[in-house]
Amino acid sequence: MTDTPIIDFVRRYCESEAVRAHMPGHKGAAFLGPEALDITEIAGADELYGAEGIIKASERNAAALFGAGKTLYSCEGSSLCIRAMLYLALLEAKRAGRRISSETGRFCVLAGRNAHKTLMTAAALLDLDIDWLPAEKSSLLSCKTDIRALDELLAAKSEAEKPIAVYITSPDYLGNIEDVRSVAAVCHWHGVPLLVDNAHGAYLKFLERSLHPIDLGADMCCDSAHKTLPCLTGAAYLHIHRAASAVFSEQAETALALFASTSPSYLIMQSLDNANALLSGGYAERITEYAALIRETAERLAGNGWRLIGDEPLKLTFMPKEQGYTGTGFADELRKRGIEPEFADPDFCVLMLSSENGKADLQAIESAVLSLEKRLPVTEKPPALPAPDRAVSIREAVLAPQERIGIEDAAGRILGFGHIACPPAVPIVTAGERISQAAIECFRYYGVRTVGVLREPRA
Repeated sequence: MTDTPIIDFVRRYCESEAVRAHMPGHKGAAFLGPEALDITEIAGADELYGAEGIIKASERNAAALFGAGKTLYSCEGSSLCIRAMLYLALLEAKRAGRRISSETGRFCVLAGRNAHKTLMTAAALLDLDIDWLPAEKSSLLSCKTDIRALDELLAAKSEAEKPIAVYITSPDYLGNIEDVRSVAAVCHWHGVPLLVDNAHGAYLKFLERSLHPIDLGADMCCDSAHKTLPCLTGAAYLHIHRAASAVFSEQAETALALFASTSPSYLIMQSLDNANALLSGGYAERITEYAALIRETAERLAGNGWRLIGDEPLKLTFMPKEQGYTGTGFADELRKRGIEPEFADPDFCVLMLSSENGKADLQAIESAVLSLEKRLPVTEKPPALPAPDRAVSIREAVLAPQERIGIEDAAGRILGFGHIACPPAVPIVTAGERISQAAIECFRYYGVRTVGVLREPRA
C-alpha cells in the first residue's frame, strides 16, 4: 500500500506535544475535533507549491496512481487548478510563438460553453478571449464537442493564430461525458494542447476501464477529489500528461502559487495523502463495484418509466417531467423522504453518489422514487438559449463598475461579473455579453430575478 508521508509527519508532531508557537491560533485544542491535526508550514512540514519533502513525496504517490507525468495538490479546489492551467497554456503559447489577435489584442482559448464560471474569472485575470466550441446539434444542453467542426476550425487557422488551448468540461454537471480521446487527437494533430475540467471525475481513473482524461490524451486536467473520493472539501489535483509540453511541468508550482492562498490547509493535504493509501489498497474495486450497483438501480428505475440521462457512472440524473414532476418538485419529494439531491432545476434532478453511500442509500433512493405517484406530464419546455452576443472583453466586464437590476430592465445591457447558468455551468449569458429578450425569457424560466450589469454613465 502507498505510504502517507504528510499524515505520518503530522501525527508524529501531535505526539511530540511541542509548544505550538506558530499558527493557527487554536494551538491544537479540540474546539471541533480536527484542530490537533491542523498545522502550518513549520520545519519538516514542507511547503505547498515549493515542495521538496513530505508533500512532494505524497504528490509523487498520487502521480503514480493516476498515471500522470506530474500531479500537484490544490487546497482550493479545481478552481485554482483551472486558473493555473490557463496560465500555463498562455506561457506555452508565448514560447511557441503564438500571436495575439490583431482584432482584439488578446490571446484566445477555444472552450465548450458548458464551462464552470472559474473559466471566465481566469480569462478576466489573464486578459484572454474565449471563443466557444461548436457543439453537436443533438446534445441536450451538454455542449458535447462536434469533432469534425473542431478539426475544420483549427485547420482554418495558421500556426501562429491558433488558440492557446482547447478547454472542455467532462463530465459535465448532468453526467454527460465527452469523447476526450477524439478531442485530444484533433487538438494534437493541430498542435494545440487540450485542457479538461474533470472536477466531477477523479474516480474515473479507477474504474475497470479508465475514463480519466490523462489516460485519454489530455495535456492537463483538474480533478476535485472531494466530489467523488473520500476527501475534504477543497481537495483537488492538477495532473499533467507525461508527453505534454515541458513548460507545464516546469512552471506548474509557479502557476498554482500565483493564484493560491499562502496558507494552505494541512487537513486537506492529509486528506489527499490518505486518498493515496485508500486508492492503492483496494478502493478502486469498491468504486467499480458501486458503479455497477448504480447502473443496475438506474436500469430498474428506467424500467419503471423514470427517464434518466448521462453517461457518468456515479450520477443519477433524472428528467422527471414525463412523470408529472419538475426537477425542483421531484427534489422536494425526495427531501420529504430523507434524500438530499446535489442539484435541481425545472428540468433535471441530479443525485451525486460515491462508494461511501453504500448499498443501503441506493435502496433508499430507489424506494423513494418508486413510491412517487405518477401524474400527468409537465409539458412546459425550456426556452432556447440565446446566441452569444459579446459586447466588451471579459476582463473589461468583470473589472468594470457594476449595478444590480431586475431582469425586466436588463434588455440591451451588458452582463458584468457574472455567469448565469442553466443548468449549472451552461450559461445563458456570460461576462461581457449583451442581454437579449431571449435571454430574459430564459431568466424567467430558471428563476433568475436580478442580474449584475455594467453601470451606465450618468447623463
